[in-house]
Amino acid sequence: MPRRYEITHDTTYSYHSPVALSQQRLHLIPRLLSWQQVSEQTLEIWPPPSLRLDQSDGFGNPLTLLQFHEAHESLGVRSRMVVDVDDVAPPPTSPAWETVAARLQFQRGEVVDGAVLEAARFRFASPFGRIKSDFAAYAADCFPPGRPLLDAVSALNHRIHRDIRFQPGATSVATPVIEVLRCRRGVCQDLAHLMIACLRSLGLAARYVSGYILTTPPAGQARLVGADASHAWVSVWCPEASQDGWLAFDPTNDLRPGNQHVTLGWGRDFSDVSPLRGMIHGGGAHQLSVAVTMRPLDELVLDTVPGMDGPG
Repeated sequence: MPRRYEITHDTTYSYHSPVALSQQRLHLIPRLLSWQQVSEQTLEIWPPPSLRLDQSDGFGNPLTLLQFHEAHESLGVRSRMVVDVDDVAPPPTSPAWETVAARLQFQRGEVVDGAVLEAARFRFASPFGRIKSDFAAYAADCFPPGRPLLDAVSALNHRIHRDIRFQPGATSVATPVIEVLRCRRGVCQDLAHLMIACLRSLGLAARYVSGYILTTPPAGQARLVGADASHAWVSVWCPEASQDGWLAFDPTNDLRPGNQHVTLGWGRDFSDVSPLRGMIHGGGAHQLSVAVTMRPLDELVLDTVPGMDGPG
């Protein structure tokens, strides 16, 4: 069944001294997909930017570029959207994982079709999606010879969920994924990066998906404003088993994403689709505040609590 959500994502930077110049990249507008439609979308930015450019990035995600030429002591961005999401039925079967990996291997004299060439962008190492024998060894038991790709990736999804403790604050954006594997703790982006590293180390194509997930308040309590956070999960290339050629997995929650997930965009890893990142001249130290609210439109939202900073 399709579900409709209203999502508000507030980001505020407070600087200790004035920022003279600033350039920012925003991935805060959701993609239009066969299973996801956007009926409303607004971006409020303060102070007003000197220049704003809306375009698509190299992965087809909506991208907003901002420049600020006047001095300012804070930067605030509010993204509000209303999104309809359909559930995605799981495929009944899938080919052996080695068969899919073999299609991504270059063969001399072979003419590569567009779908394979696009998938190959997510086959190679990236800043947070490294390729190492450690990751292949960790995932090896989930990928015995001949096992269907869907079953193998589901097993890896479950293993990462079981082995890696979800612990906000245990890592930072810059934490190497090999440290996540060794320390066995992290947040959603860490679990997604680990799963991507395992899949790529086995010769498969995997991409990082940025978005939101509906959270459920404790029994008897109202859904709270600002208490949610951005989320991250993984999709793996399997052209025979899905309409768009990709199968999604959420290792943080050990499930297949469906109509409770809203997709902002995807890339090789977090660095490609960070909700907001940029460069500033001046400012000194800064304080960051992020608050996300996601609710079905048939629910009332009561109370207010501080937001969470970063994905997870």
